[in-house]
Amino acid sequence: MAVTVSGEKRPPPPALASSGTARKLILALLICLSALLYKQIQPPPPKIPGSPGGPPVTATRTRLSDGRYLAYLETGVPKQKAKYKIIFVHGFDSCRNDALPISKELAQELGVYLLSFDRPGYAESDPHPGRTEKSIALDIAELADNLQLGPKFYLTGFSMGGEIMWSCLKYIPHRLSGVAILGPVGNYWWSGLPANVSRDAWYQQLPQDQWAVWVAHHLPWLTYWWNSQKLFPASSVIAYNPALLSEEDKLLMAKFGYRTYMPQIRQQGEHECLHRDMMVGFGKWSWSPLQLENPFADADDGQEGREGAPVARRRGPRRAGQPVEVHQREAAVGRLPRAPQVGTSLPARRRDG
Repeated sequence: MAVTVSGEKRPPPPALASSGTARKLILALLICLSALLYKQIQPPPPKIPGSPGGPPVTATRTRLSDGRYLAYLETGVPKQKAKYKIIFVHGFDSCRNDALPISKELAQELGVYLLSFDRPGYAESDPHPGRTEKSIALDIAELADNLQLGPKFYLTGFSMGGEIMWSCLKYIPHRLSGVAILGPVGNYWWSGLPANVSRDAWYQQLPQDQWAVWVAHHLPWLTYWWNSQKLFPASSVIAYNPALLSEEDKLLMAKFGYRTYMPQIRQQGEHECLHRDMMVGFGKWSWSPLQLENPFADADDGQEGREGAPVARRRGPRRAGQPVEVHQREAAVGRLPRAPQVGTSLPARRRDG
């Protein structure tokens, strides 16, 4: 017992056990904070079309072997009469209705059948949490089989759909009669890209997009939180930042920017469509398009330029592989499929066989 000046006896101070209690409190606090952080970075479950609480199914859909459904749209001449069966792969923040428009006259003249579909997680196609750069190519091949397009077909991809064309060239080249790549997005970490090309393309992005892409590549588990928090600017593409557009693109957006079906595009939630696109498109690929051989070495290939997908980066695969013919449009191409008369003005590329 301690003795005071007045002679009173007081109990001794708590033993060192108090420090152990403090450690326990700190540990409990850290666990609570970790749980809160984990909850913040976890995306909400997707609202799957046709499921309880999910949006209704209004599109025609086909069931894949793993049970997922893909929504699709058919235009042009009947596939039984078609000379060219083309599958269109839409870009970032788009859907099956954003397919390259083809006039009825041109479709009849050339015998074109056009199939477009909602990529997994977009609009009315079921999400695919295990999506990779390979799985989408296999989805396309199975879609073609389900719709009985035959052993071979043509592919056209725009923007993020253009990047998917490289996956199709790697994993299903035996199914392809030809490929058209329009303004493709590219991965800054593809091996074989000249350092100056990657660097120049990287700095053409807004700083906030550099960070968003960096997170999608290095910390994919943080992609949802990064693009949903309000503390600092996230992806300007997701936010429809007009700073990304050229003056002619802005004029096009004023005329074609609002699409009546726009609310459907993200209706399942942004994570399984937009964020998943970023995680796969800018992720860590085990291969590079610059390693691919040209399966159409004896035929013409074409690429169309697009502002917003830096031209420097898009030219990398061309320099490293077989030479191809580039048709570059310097303006009004950010929304290329919506541009007036694009369905009749694009250069034709035919390859029989």
